[in-house]
Amino acid sequence: MHTTKIEGMKISPSLALSTAFFYALGYPIGALAVRAATPGIVLLSRFVASAVILACIATALRLEWPRGKFAVHAAVVGVLSQGVQFVGCYQAMRLGVSPVLVALIIAMNPVLTAALATRALGERLDRRRAASVALAVLAIGAAFAGRLLDVGRIDAAVLWVVLAVFGLAGGGIYQQRYLTTGHPVASNAIGIVAAIVPAGVFTLLTKQEVTNAPQAVWMVAILVVANSVVAATLYMAAIKQAGAAAVSLLFGIIPSMAALLSWAIMGERPDLGVVVGLVIGAAACFLGIRRRGARSTPVENEASRRPRESSSSA
Repeated sequence: MHTTKIEGMKISPSLALSTAFFYALGYPIGALAVRAATPGIVLLSRFVASAVILACIATALRLEWPRGKFAVHAAVVGVLSQGVQFVGCYQAMRLGVSPVLVALIIAMNPVLTAALATRALGERLDRRRAASVALAVLAIGAAFAGRLLDVGRIDAAVLWVVLAVFGLAGGGIYQQRYLTTGHPVASNAIGIVAAIVPAGVFTLLTKQEVTNAPQAVWMVAILVVANSVVAATLYMAAIKQAGAAAVSLLFGIIPSMAALLSWAIMGERPDLGVVVGLVIGAAACFLGIRRRGARSTPVENEASRRPRESSSSA
């Protein structure tokens, strides 16, 4: 199997688009889930079911599990990227923040990740990446403008989303720095088990209730398959191929994708700003992953990555 070399990363367009789509789908489905049950119940149900499914898949396919210190690293990634992120997102949506607005704030991940990667990983913020990040910020601003005018102010509930984006960015950076072995599915299984801890603490500290059991069950089932299993595994696989800062540029188009899906699923029609954000965000992603003509095999890709992984693990 061949992978396409892209400047600064190795990721196929199909992997990039599928990762963005399944992440975007999680926002309207998550909003419907927390309307039917409180976030703690949704998160614990989702994480437990996802961990069982992923562990069964990894065992049945005999995938490589991260061992020793790498299993601990996978757990830390899960606490940040899964636990902290989704506690923040779901609580914000429970408090009335729209799924599109949540997606817009989470889309600040490219800016935060690029800044963290520059300091933590010693990555160089070249002109192309800097330009793509600037376009991503512009896309977020364009899509955010209409929503901000509708709401009239930035609600305190938005702080939960700020916590979420720091969790996501921190988890991506930590993964790239320390988690260098193990199949993404197996690593994700360990991470989701670890994410049960912050979700459980949050559940114990907040009041829990179920107002619509059938809707809650269906929405959690979709979240388990589409978000916890598919989206998270694709995201980890993309980071393993491309690096956290580069892959995070996909978040430039996720808000507008989430807006379109929210329109289709929840009847929330995207405004002009969201449409403009979709166009600019797409331009940011294409700029950040400019294709190069050469192709390489997975063995060559692994060989080219070894010196960096050795220095990162030291």
